[in-house]
Amino acid sequence: MAQFGRPSTDTTNQSFVDQADGSTNIYTAIDEAIASDADYIKSALAPTSDVYVTKLTSLEDPQVSTGHTVRYRYAKDAAGGAQIDLTVELRQGYVNEGTPGTLIATCGTHTDISDAWTAGSYALSGAEADNITNYADLFLRFVANQV
Repeated sequence: MAQFGRPSTDTTNQSFVDQADGSTNIYTAIDEAIASDADYIKSALAPTSDVYVTKLTSLEDPQVSTGHTVRYRYAKDAAGGAQIDLTVELRQGYVNEGTPGTLIATCGTHTDISDAWTAGSYALSGAEADNITNYADLFLRFVANQV
């Protein structure tokens, strides 16, 4: 049976806001079951390695090493604007930037992202999936940087 870990709390937020420029509980803008570009989170206009981390909802260990996929969508604000790079990581046991837990996978390193919404998807290798020891302690970490 398929399981879906969705954002469940803002864990670390260095400058991200939601589409209405709110900074509280912004995970609710990205926790939907069906992707919606009507609500989203965004970094500062000129991010300098700005970090946003969200805890995912608890999952049960599927007892298999296949079928683990991380999905997300991304874009930047303006066509022809500054170059923005985005890195997306799956981590286990993240506490804060000083104690970032275990890197399970770098799910995407996107250079000079577009102003058009783009779907990101990453299938974990068997070894990456096997490195997950606690499916109730997973986090997505986003790092935005203006180049």
